[in-house]
Amino acid sequence: MDETPGTSHQPAGTTSDTFPQERICPGCGEPWLRPTQLAGRYRCVNCLVRFQLMTYCPACGEHSTIVRMSDTREMICVVCGGPMLKPV
Repeated sequence: MDETPGTSHQPAGTTSDTFPQERICPGCGEPWLRPTQLAGRYRCVNCLVRFQLMTYCPACGEHSTIVRMSDTREMICVVCGGPMLKPV
């Protein structure tokens, strides 16, 4: 039987690309991190912790320029891979 590329027989939700890494809450580890009305602020709807996007990595201290506060690619440190979010 021929399979089309990109299809699999795994149940929904078991692939690692179901939830992007940058949408996972650094507090509880669940994929429920959502942006708030304030730029650079996020809230986890699972644990209800608020986070602020920092210009430096809280883990390693590496500085990063935030080009667009709504861009989720800027939420992960390019040096250590840690979250650029700090609990508020």
